[in-house]
Amino acid sequence: MQDEAAQDAEALIQNFTKACSAFDINVSEAVDSTSAVLDNIASDLAKSRDLRSHVGTDRPVFWSCLRKLWQDLVRAQLTFWDGDDDDQASIETLKHQNLRKLCQSLARLTRNLVAGVSQNQTHAFENEPDIRRLLHYYTSWTAMEDQDDLVVARVLSQTMSNLITANDALMQSLWDTYMNLSEDQVVLIRLLQSSDGKSLVPAMMLIRNCIQGSRTRARLLVHATVGSRICVCLLDKMSKIYEAEEGSEEAHAFDLGYAIFSRLMQVGLVPELYSKLSIKDEIVTPHQTVMLKLIDSYLQSTPLKPKDPAATKILVKLSQMLGTCFFSMSFYSQRAIRRSLGSPSSENFSPVVNLLPPAELDVVLPKVCEALVLVSQCIVTVTLDAEKETVSSRTPSSSPQNIRAFFNELRSENHSLAESLIELLRLLDRFLPRIKFGRPVQNQTGSDGPAPTPLSNVSDTGFFYLKRDLVRLLGILCHEQKAVQDRVRQCGGIEVVMNLCVIDERNPYLREHAIFTLHNLLKGNPENQAIVQEIQPTGQWDENGVLKDTLGAVRR
Repeated sequence: MQDEAAQDAEALIQNFTKACSAFDINVSEAVDSTSAVLDNIASDLAKSRDLRSHVGTDRPVFWSCLRKLWQDLVRAQLTFWDGDDDDQASIETLKHQNLRKLCQSLARLTRNLVAGVSQNQTHAFENEPDIRRLLHYYTSWTAMEDQDDLVVARVLSQTMSNLITANDALMQSLWDTYMNLSEDQVVLIRLLQSSDGKSLVPAMMLIRNCIQGSRTRARLLVHATVGSRICVCLLDKMSKIYEAEEGSEEAHAFDLGYAIFSRLMQVGLVPELYSKLSIKDEIVTPHQTVMLKLIDSYLQSTPLKPKDPAATKILVKLSQMLGTCFFSMSFYSQRAIRRSLGSPSSENFSPVVNLLPPAELDVVLPKVCEALVLVSQCIVTVTLDAEKETVSSRTPSSSPQNIRAFFNELRSENHSLAESLIELLRLLDRFLPRIKFGRPVQNQTGSDGPAPTPLSNVSDTGFFYLKRDLVRLLGILCHEQKAVQDRVRQCGGIEVVMNLCVIDERNPYLREHAIFTLHNLLKGNPENQAIVQEIQPTGQWDENGVLKDTLGAVRR
């Protein structure tokens, strides 16, 4: 079998060198005939790894011919538009078609030749600069609008990916080169900006392969200027293709993109990338929101279990990032809502005035709240996962694995996480109407005066699940933590949570989570239980589930 493969390789090489010796890139017929030979060889190489191995073994004449073909092609392709008189237009078009055909055939041959054979990759890697220049040419805006040029770009990108796959030395060389190029020369960025799924897949595969086995290369992806730009393009593309049809090229590309960010999570680089994506004077950017979605998805599917110091360090870094995000988004939301409602502590506050639509509605608030939901979900997940690990391993509560204690000890502007949660929930209860049977339900008040009408004209966008996830987080933080329970009581949080024990279609299972949180606030805490005992019903529930006040009764 080996002898047969060697004989086939010898015949293939003779055929290849013969075609190269007769090749003249300026003669159309020669380009056509050489392209046909290259296509036949590419097909043979795709069928047999043994054949690929024999072709690449100590065959200097083969590699020199391949090198010359790439050099001639680059020179002709990148200079043929120099003569651009109108009379030459048809001639130049024909020449471009010939060169395009040759480029596709040569790229296919090289792609198949290096697949899974490291020695062939090493020999062929000297052509990488020429392949990159041609890929840059075929990923220009005008070229990507041409279907035939697009096919060439796909094959070139596949060739580039195959050239380094599973070859660490070549991956390091290529990665170092790419991270030091000017942005306009980085073909990965152009491929990621393409709407063609078949071009996206090899580009994302190349990135994934390069960072998979190397934290150094992953760190460059986050910290190098070009690397950060690649990450931005990745996030842009993933936000556009996340609903791609299962089995499509776009769906495959999304899976590869997810694998890239999973790798960044595994090596603890996500907090650094999140920081790099920030923009001055913006509380959260669109790319950061996409990142939070990826973090949330990763945590749901791959819990971070702190079984070793490295994993614990990654978990603590992520928790610090989430805590910082929560405080900044919560404080921003509180300020924005107060501006809309008018602060009760301000001199000009009037319940009657608040019957009217808000004078100022922050257009950024829905996006901030959308991100806040994601942050809350992430905190809940890491807290519960770490808690399970602590219980199962009987780790002392003072261990770094006790992430819940970490979040409870966080402070910003002298506020704890629980206090920030309560204040935001209190404001949201006035700012957003709860929805039942598709209609906003107004809060009921005593007879001594009108209360602020919920802002039923506020868009739902960004506010779904907000109250539910915030009250759920509060319930987890206060579970069997008397200090947190007391802090919640002292800032009036018991009443806030009781007011959330209602049905709200904008917040599925809000009532259930609020009841669970109330249970955790009362458990083992007589002072909190006394607060609830003091609060007597002031009315009766009507058929719509709304508590109607009794005349003369005063709600606490």
